[in-house]
Amino acid sequence: MNKKINAVILCGGRSSRMGQNKSLLPFTENKTILDFQYEKLSKIFNKVYVSSKHEHKVYETILDNSTLHSPMIALASIFDYIKEDEIFVITVDTPLITQESILKIVDFYKENSFNVVVPKDSSNNVHNLCGVFSKNIKPTINKCLKDDIHKINFLIKNTHHCFLSIDSSKEFLNINTKEDYEEAIKELNS
Repeated sequence: MNKKINAVILCGGRSSRMGQNKSLLPFTENKTILDFQYEKLSKIFNKVYVSSKHEHKVYETILDNSTLHSPMIALASIFDYIKEDEIFVITVDTPLITQESILKIVDFYKENSFNVVVPKDSSNNVHNLCGVFSKNIKPTINKCLKDDIHKINFLIKNTHHCFLSIDSSKEFLNINTKEDYEEAIKELNS
């Protein structure tokens, strides 16, 4: 269990392509995607938060009260809420990432002096909302919001960051559509 870095699951998206709240979709027997992610992260981190536009009765929620659906606003809310100096962030809709990959990201962060460490998969795709973020980037987040910049890629590139290679692409499958959802369930059960 990692006692110094805790985790937050981002659940504040619109789920517009899915047409319903992805975090509440059934994923395994008796578990939603959110339950599945939370249970996996609870085995690694001492504390797991949920970042959302609405309160989750079961989980400690960091509310994002903005009318905009922006991961930049979510990060600002997270850093306003937490007391820790860094946090592992992951979206609810990437449930296939393994504990081993998460630990590789966290360990690399702890061994180096980057403000942000996010994975780059075997297809060279960077996963901006899966990694460790330091509270040191809060001024950059504030400047981005002041300048109406909401792209996390822009934020990361304007901080001391590292794209850590993780030799997989399937575990970074992002559930955006019903087809993605079916593929994720198929991968989980294979």
